[in-house]
Amino acid sequence: MADFDKLKAIHIAGTKGKGSTSAFVSSILTQYTPSPSQPNPLFNKIGLYTSPHLRFVRERIRINNEPLSEELFAKYFFETWDKLEESARARGEPTDQKAKPSYFRFLTVMAFHAYKCEEVDTAIIECGVGGEYDCTNVIPHPSVTGITSLGIDHVQLLGSTIEEIAWHKAGIMKEGTPAYTVPQTPAAQDVLERRAIEKSVHLSTVQNNPVLEHIKLGLSAPFQHSNASLAIMLASAHLQSLSYPLPSLFPSNLPQEFIRGLEQVRWPGRCEIRREDGIAWHIDSGHTLESIQLAASWFASEIKPPPLPPQETPAPSPSPTTKPPKSKTPHILLFNQQTRDAPTLARALFSTLSTSLSTPHPFTHAVFCTNLTFRDTGYRPDLISMNTDREKVAALEVQRGLRDAWGELDAGCVVEVKGSIEEAVRWVRGVARGDKEGEEAGEEGEVKCLVTGSVHLVGGFLEVLGG
Repeated sequence: MADFDKLKAIHIAGTKGKGSTSAFVSSILTQYTPSPSQPNPLFNKIGLYTSPHLRFVRERIRINNEPLSEELFAKYFFETWDKLEESARARGEPTDQKAKPSYFRFLTVMAFHAYKCEEVDTAIIECGVGGEYDCTNVIPHPSVTGITSLGIDHVQLLGSTIEEIAWHKAGIMKEGTPAYTVPQTPAAQDVLERRAIEKSVHLSTVQNNPVLEHIKLGLSAPFQHSNASLAIMLASAHLQSLSYPLPSLFPSNLPQEFIRGLEQVRWPGRCEIRREDGIAWHIDSGHTLESIQLAASWFASEIKPPPLPPQETPAPSPSPTTKPPKSKTPHILLFNQQTRDAPTLARALFSTLSTSLSTPHPFTHAVFCTNLTFRDTGYRPDLISMNTDREKVAALEVQRGLRDAWGELDAGCVVEVKGSIEEAVRWVRGVARGDKEGEEAGEEGEVKCLVTGSVHLVGGFLEVLGG
């Protein structure tokens, strides 16, 4: 237990935004490590443990916002592996696979081991699933705990109601440790407050900090204000636990370290825009109902045209059964979801965008692909998913179902199915060049493509772009 206490951990749970919130906290606290702008550092190393990864498993275990090097990852991997085998032998048990924990649990043990050996000053630990029974919930005395926005997810493990899910998330609260959350639904808030009383925890609800209206967040989507506001309070509570003074009128008056951390945070695959010739890729790894809706709202805010001058009147909205008018700047959807209710997520995406953009034709084109990275060489090893049905993937079963579902939503949209992410990206580039269905593209502006639906898609997509 003493080793855990040395980590001075910040523990974060939630359904939506826990990764982004963790990244905000890490970015803020890293501003207090040695740098030209910090001659009197408070910390040397800040650990950040998150899941899942996008491209490389090393991304899960970070120090000062950088993934472990390949050398350090291999070192701590085999040290952890060997210690587990030694422990099994000492108990007189076999050292085969049964002596090893599951994938996520192994990486969690490895992360704690790495942070101990690297002597990090603080570790920000993101829960995997839930909280009460999550394998990260072995930290006896965190400096502060945080619970981000709650929604319905992982129902097989956590239950199908928001009350059940809130009970699990509240499991990270520890007696005597301050806890913070964001505004929740009344049912979820009630459970969190009752659990806080049971655990003798002071729970505070964090509203959006108005100061953020004047700060350009590194994660720029409007909904990130909630995550950033929570991160501000978590970082400040942690600093206060170390008797570090904060300026008067905090949090209205933020230290420069906080502002730099909020502006400089980078979290690939979350509300990220990458550009190449003729295409603006809008990338978000949303994969739950709520996160897909947030991704749609973010994309809408990025592509929504400015309001017309008062003297101009917009053309009447077309009927859902008519084809959309020719556009010189197509809007394209690149979507994959292999294990959840993919049509439901796609419909939620369509509904949110249609409402936000006031059009029944939010996309001119859509392409549905599998989570296979490359057509010829298959998956990158770090991106193999053990939860998918290989036969269904090969048969494009889910993708064909998505094509049919989207066709019912918007008969005027050009829809394509591809067997790999690489082929889907190539198809979008073809549209942007004016190939085949995309003959109207390339004359003005840039094609806007939303890439969303799953972490595996975004990870593979970034790998294809990187390659």
